[in-house]
Amino acid sequence: MRATTLGIICAAALSGTARAQESPVVVELFTSQGCSSCPPADAFLTDLAHTRTNVLPLAFHVTYWDYLGWKDPYSLDAATTRQRDYAKQIGADGIYTPQMVVDGTTGFVGSDRSRGLAAIGNATRKPVALSLTRDGETLRVTVGAGSGQARVLLVGFDRTRQTPIGRGENSGRTLTESNIVRSFTSIGTWTGTTLSLHQPPPPGDSAAVLLQASDGRIIGAARLAS
Repeated sequence: MRATTLGIICAAALSGTARAQESPVVVELFTSQGCSSCPPADAFLTDLAHTRTNVLPLAFHVTYWDYLGWKDPYSLDAATTRQRDYAKQIGADGIYTPQMVVDGTTGFVGSDRSRGLAAIGNATRKPVALSLTRDGETLRVTVGAGSGQARVLLVGFDRTRQTPIGRGENSGRTLTESNIVRSFTSIGTWTGTTLSLHQPPPPGDSAAVLLQASDGRIIGAARLAS
């Protein structure tokens, strides 16, 4: 290992195919294929991806292990930047792998299943309705009305990948990883009124959208239907 409250709004604010279901709990794992402590956390995230429909698990592969024997093919500068931002927002001493962050507010060692399940169980309902649907060749993001301001973040991810590791701390292992973030982009700002955005599909074989307040809280989330 290395080193709130907004008013509940009704989903009826969204109409037709854009009507949103209740937002899932967002579980972000900061991980790396070069870290020998990460596979148990990766396995936990995979279990969540396969068994919990009320959870949106996302694996952010960081870059700071890339110079220690193995370059992670899924590492993103945006993942490292996001983890550093969380360190400031939740008062962590620094960044490390594996780290999980639940709904942008609670951080802990990512292989700690009991703490992870407790954090998921304690997550509160998100106050802003959000949907992500296909609209021809583009994706449509619809955000309902509410109060406050937040960034709209589009995430592209691969559902499952297997990687033989040739060097580094996990040399000789084949890692199975799920919901690997391939792109992470801010596509707009929500200011409390209903918002509709159209975007091309991001890199990755699936997509999700997050609504994140300036203090890090995720106040809305949706995944693209399979």
